[in-house]
Amino acid sequence: MTNEAALRSSMVGLALVMVLVWLWTQSLKKTVVTYAIGVSLIAGIVLPDWDFFDRSFSRWTYPVTAEERAAALSRKSQSSSRFRVYPMRMVVYVTVYGYAVYRWWMFVTK
Repeated sequence: MTNEAALRSSMVGLALVMVLVWLWTQSLKKTVVTYAIGVSLIAGIVLPDWDFFDRSFSRWTYPVTAEERAAALSRKSQSSSRFRVYPMRMVVYVTVYGYAVYRWWMFVTK
């Protein structure tokens, strides 16, 4: 699955969650908070694996060079998995996103 397809399916899933939250709570505020949390989660999980974002933060303001594109292609051909697993990244994801989902759930169920 390409990055665009992953982003598209994630956004469709978020839209479904937003509809369920709206039907359950009838609250525009809770639906908007669900959207904000969902977009943040999607951005944190899907975007770092894109070639553009999978480089130094200081390089994000510059276009991808031919050397960076070639390096990204060689990394993709070496690994069959879409996501690269970094232990520190997983710890941060579980901590930050676990807390965000917990707070969102507490907010929605009030």
